[in-house]
Amino acid sequence: MKELVIGILAHVDAGKTTLSEALLYESGGIRKMGRVDNKDAFLDTYFLERERGITIFSKQAVLEFGDMRLTLLDTPGHVDFSAEMERTLQVLDYAILVISGADGVQGHTQTLWRLLKKYQIPTFLFINKMDQNGTDKAALLAELKSRLEEGCICFEEETEAFYENIAMTDEKALNQFLEMGRVETEEIRGLILQRNLFPCYFGSALKLDGVESFLQGIETYTDRPRYSDTFGAKVFKIARDEQGNRLTFMKLTGGNLRTREVISGYLNGEIWEEKVNQIRIYSGEKYRTSEEVQAGCICAVTGLSKTRPGEGLGAEESSAQPVLEPVLTYRIDLPGDCDATVMLPKLRQLEEEDPQLHIAFDETLKEIQAKLMGEVQTEILKSLIKERFGVTVEFGTGNIVYKETIANRVEGVGHFEPLRHYAEVHLLLEPAQAGSGLSFEVSCSEDLLDRNWQRLVLTHLEEKEHKGVLIGAGITDMKITLVAGRAHQKHTEGGDFRQATYRALRQGLKEAQSVLLEPYYEFRLEVPEKLVGRAMTDIEKMCGTFGAPHAEGESAVLTGYAPVITMQDYSKEVTAYTKGCGRLFCTVKGYAPCHNAEEIIEKAGYDSEKDIENPTGSVFCAHGAGFTVSWDKVKEYMHVESRLSSPEKEEESEGRERKATSSEKEERWIGTEEVDAILERVLYANKKGKDDVRRGYRGSMKREERKPSVSSSPAVYEWKKPELKEEYLLVDGYNVIFAWEDLKELAMVSIDGARGKLMDILCNYQAIKRCKLIVVFDAYRVKGHDTEILDYHNIHVVYTKEAETADMYIEKFAHENGRKYKVTVATSDGLEQIIIRGQGCDLFSARELREEIEAANKKIKEDYSNKQPREKNYLFDSLPEDTAGEIDGLYRQ
Repeated sequence: MKELVIGILAHVDAGKTTLSEALLYESGGIRKMGRVDNKDAFLDTYFLERERGITIFSKQAVLEFGDMRLTLLDTPGHVDFSAEMERTLQVLDYAILVISGADGVQGHTQTLWRLLKKYQIPTFLFINKMDQNGTDKAALLAELKSRLEEGCICFEEETEAFYENIAMTDEKALNQFLEMGRVETEEIRGLILQRNLFPCYFGSALKLDGVESFLQGIETYTDRPRYSDTFGAKVFKIARDEQGNRLTFMKLTGGNLRTREVISGYLNGEIWEEKVNQIRIYSGEKYRTSEEVQAGCICAVTGLSKTRPGEGLGAEESSAQPVLEPVLTYRIDLPGDCDATVMLPKLRQLEEEDPQLHIAFDETLKEIQAKLMGEVQTEILKSLIKERFGVTVEFGTGNIVYKETIANRVEGVGHFEPLRHYAEVHLLLEPAQAGSGLSFEVSCSEDLLDRNWQRLVLTHLEEKEHKGVLIGAGITDMKITLVAGRAHQKHTEGGDFRQATYRALRQGLKEAQSVLLEPYYEFRLEVPEKLVGRAMTDIEKMCGTFGAPHAEGESAVLTGYAPVITMQDYSKEVTAYTKGCGRLFCTVKGYAPCHNAEEIIEKAGYDSEKDIENPTGSVFCAHGAGFTVSWDKVKEYMHVESRLSSPEKEEESEGRERKATSSEKEERWIGTEEVDAILERVLYANKKGKDDVRRGYRGSMKREERKPSVSSSPAVYEWKKPELKEEYLLVDGYNVIFAWEDLKELAMVSIDGARGKLMDILCNYQAIKRCKLIVVFDAYRVKGHDTEILDYHNIHVVYTKEAETADMYIEKFAHENGRKYKVTVATSDGLEQIIIRGQGCDLFSARELREEIEAANKKIKEDYSNKQPREKNYLFDSLPEDTAGEIDGLYRQ
C-alpha cells in the first residue's frame, strides 16, 4: 500500500477544514461529516478552535482510499499562525492548496504558494465553494495561471485538450503526445513531482461535490516516496497531552523506530541521549500506540525532553528558520500576585511548542516580552496561559520588531584574557541575501586553532540571539565565518571562548556599516477606479512601493510593498473612504531598510558601549592583571594577525576603489545611440502581465523581484550625503502646444511655427535650469518613419517612429530610467500622468510648466538687474589725473 503524508493549506475561510472532513468521510474515516459552524469538526480538537471556527494547531488524521494510506495534516489558515503551518511543510510528500471559488487567489494564498515553491512540495489544488453564485470556472483557471503558475491545469476530464495542455508544460511530454495522442500517467506523475504541473479540481466540499474524483486523482497521480534504510527523523511540532506529557511529533525519513530505543541529538553545544517511552499514531483526538514505525510514518513520541521543532535526528538535517516570522513585540502584563521569575519557566514551555514566541525577560524594563504575529494570536495565547497555568495575563500594545544587518565586509576581533584565562577569536562578517538569516562557517586552519575549539565557537554563535549596535535589535542576513583564533594550552577554558566569540561579533558590528531593517507588507489593494489616485497618494505617504494600476472589472488594483508600521491600520481607512467597496490584502513580505532609521535610532537611545550584557571591547592581560580595551583599540592589542590585512587583499581592495571612483566620474548623459538601445530593451515594457514594481516614493524601497534586499542603497548607520542624480525633463510637445493658448493660436496658422517657438522657449529654460531636456513630438502617422533624435541648440528633439506616440516613448524612457535619474515629465494627459507617477517620476502639467518657465525667467532677470551697478560710470573717473587733464584741455580747445 502506498503511504503518503499530505498537508492541506489555505487562506482563512477558504473551506480547508470542511474539505478535510469531506476527504475523511468519502474515504470512510468518519461516519458523519462535522461542520465548523456546528463546532464538531473532527480535526478541530481544541476548544478555542471550535469556539472561534479557525484552525490554531496543526492536526493529523489517517485515511485509506483504494491502494493508498494518507496521513492528512491540517494546518492553520490564519496568518497569525503561519509559523505553525510552515513547520508542517517540512515533512510533506505532497500538498493540497484550497482556494475559495468565491474569492479567488488572495494575498495569503500567494504567500503559501511561494512557501510551497521554497520547500519544493508537489501541489494539488482544490477550488472550493463552486456552488456559490458568481463563480466562473474558466475565469478562476485563468487567474490561477496568471497569479500562480502556467502549469495549473484542470484534471477533471481526460480529453484531447487535457493532454494537449499537459504536453505544453514539458518537451518530453509533448513528443509523447505527438506520437500517441496522449501523455502516459507515469509521465504526468513525474511532471507533478517536479512541480511543472499542478492538477486543479473544482467542487464544493460542503456538498461533497468533486471530492471523490479529487481523491481518485491523488491516488492516480502521486508516486510512492523512497526512503533510506538509515534512521532519520524530522521534528515538526512539540505539544502536550491532557496529562501534561511532552509529545514530540516527527516524521521518519529513514530506517525505523522502536519503543525504548535511545535517540541522540545536539543542543547548546552538548550531545544529549534520551529513550523513547511510547510511540503514538494520532488521528484527530484519538491515538493508538505502536511498538515500531517505519520510514514515512508521522508519529508522536514521549520521553524526549530536549527536542525542538525543525530539528533533524539521526541522518536528517535540521531545518532553517521559518520564512514567516513575528513582526510585533508584546509586553506580557502579569497579575500583581504573580512573580515574573516564577512565571517565566512556565512560559518557556509554550516557547518549546512555538519557538517563534521568543519569550524573553528584559532586565532594563523588568518585563516579560513575546514576539507575536497579531491580535488573534495574543487572544489565543492569553486563553492558553489561563487554561494551562491558571494565570490571567494581559498584553500591552504591540511594537514593531526591528532587525539589524551590515552593508560591508569586516573582521571582528574578540580577546578574553583575565588572569589564568585566554581566548582570541577572529570573525569575518559579511552581508548576505535578504531573508537568509544568519549562516555560520569555518575557514580556519586546525594548526592555528584546534577543531574542538572551532566547534565551540560555532556553538556560541548559534546559541543565542545576538544584538546589533544601533538599537539593540537582533541581527540577521549575515554570513559569519571563523577565520582565526588562538587558545592557551594551560589556561584556556570553554567559557573563555564564549566571551571571546561574543566580543568579536560585537567589535565587528561596531566597525561595520550597520543597517536598520523593518518588516514590510506585500499588499494588494482593490478600490473603485475613481479612487485610485487617492490610494496611490496614501501609499506614497506610507513610504510604499507600487506598480502601475490595472483594471479588474470596475475596480483598479494596486500591488506593491509598504512598511508594516505605516500600513498597520490602513484596512479600516480603505473601508471608510471606499464605503465598503475596497479591499486590502496584506502578507508579511520580509525585512528591508527602515524608512525612518534616524528617527527610530534616536528614539531608542541605545548605547552599545554601555550594554554590560553585550560588551563591545576586549580584556587583555599585562603585569599579572587584566585590563579592558575599547572596541576601536582592540586590533592594536590583538595577538593573531588580521585575516583581511594581507597585501594581496589590500591591493585588490584598492583596485576596486579605483575602479569605482573612475566609474563614478564617467559622463552620465544618454546619447542618441543609448536612447535607441533603451527603446529596444523596453519595447514591451507596457505589455500586460509583466510584474514590474515601481517606486512611488523617493524614500521607499527599490524595485524588488525577490525579498526586500539591503544591497540596494540601504540606510546605513554612518550617514552620508546622498549622491545627486542627473535631472531630465521630458516634454510632450504637441500636448503642451495645444494647452498653451498663444501656441495653440499660432498652431492654427502654422504648426511648424508653434513647434519652433516652443523649442526656443525650452532652449532658454534649459540654459537657466541646466537639466537634460528632451522634447518629444508625434510622428507615428508618417508611414515608414523611424525614431529621429536631433539636437536643437542645447536641447534634444525626438520625433517618434511609425505606430509610436509621444506618450509611449515617454513611458518607456521613464520605465527604464526613472530609478537611475531624476526624471520629470511635462504633460497634461491624465492617463499618462498616472502611469508616469507609478514609475516614480515627477510631474508637471502644461500649466505648471508655463508657470515654472515664467518664474525662472523672472528670477534670472532679477538676478541680472541686481548685479548691475546702481550709479553711472564715467570715463574720466577711471583715468589718472594727468591724462584726464590733457584730454579735458584738448576738449576745451
